[in-house]
Amino acid sequence: MMRVVIAEDSAILRDGLVGLLTTRGQQVVAAVADAEQLLAAVREHQPDVVVVDIRMPPTHTDEGLRAAITLRRDNPGLGVLVFSQYVETRYAAELLAGGSTGVGYLLKDRVADVGEFIEALGRIAAGDTVLDPEVVTQLMGASRRTDSVDALTARERQVLRLMAEGRANAAIAARLVLSPGAVEKHVTNIFTKLGLAPSTDDHRRVLAVLRFLES
Repeated sequence: MMRVVIAEDSAILRDGLVGLLTTRGQQVVAAVADAEQLLAAVREHQPDVVVVDIRMPPTHTDEGLRAAITLRRDNPGLGVLVFSQYVETRYAAELLAGGSTGVGYLLKDRVADVGEFIEALGRIAAGDTVLDPEVVTQLMGASRRTDSVDALTARERQVLRLMAEGRANAAIAARLVLSPGAVEKHVTNIFTKLGLAPSTDDHRRVLAVLRFLES
């Protein structure tokens, strides 16, 4: 069971998320309507994960996303899911670069399966990175930097894009009709070309995604 804080200014959507999560065995410890209340709720309840909209009072521009960045900075173990109708490229890269684990960015109108949403939230709470493919696409389009990502082959970039969507090697293999061994080889090549040294954890995978988005 996850302990969840929800920040959503629409009362209907906020209550809907509360109902969705509680009926599926999760504990919503707070549901608030603005960024200031979100920060206070996290301090009080110490949740496992927060679900936050981007546009909240008072200006309805980017308060939620800036609050998410603050939470990532001040609470390294906290999972943060940005759940919005919009892709805000100005701060999204900063959100993703603020830590190597436990972050997600999903678009409301593209989540068609409740079970997949709950699964994504659980993965974020456990330290994974989950990004909607449209978020990846827009972040790539907004960036002008070139670096070692340019050294990747077309197939390696396909693999890395799917990694950015949060897919495991088995899912990548199925999507690209490759053998698991071929995918593992591509992943190894990606790490090598991006200069990511071997480690005992899975952070290289997230760091590769961040390098991809920044490039």
